[in-house]
Amino acid sequence: MGIIDNINKLFDHRIRLGIMSILMVNENADFNRLKELLDLTDGNLASHVKALEQAKYILVEKSFVGRKPNTRYSTTKLGKTEFKKHIEALEKLIQKK
Repeated sequence: MGIIDNINKLFDHRIRLGIMSILMVNENADFNRLKELLDLTDGNLASHVKALEQAKYILVEKSFVGRKPNTRYSTTKLGKTEFKKHIEALEKLIQKK
């Protein structure tokens, strides 16, 4: 098995990497918080969270706060596992001489 086998193509994009990084250190984050932290447009963030949701790496919870819709994201067990494997593979690649 090669060093790059666990590098996950889905995390190659800096936005998806950013989303997962934020969710790994926070129990959850809502749409506006992710948008603010990553400095993204609504559409750009929406397309990237959709890709992570389709891979079952994040869980999407929709609710209302007062009359305003609120969408919260959190990592799934699979998402955490795959992201950790990705980061470990990157670390091994960096340490390889």
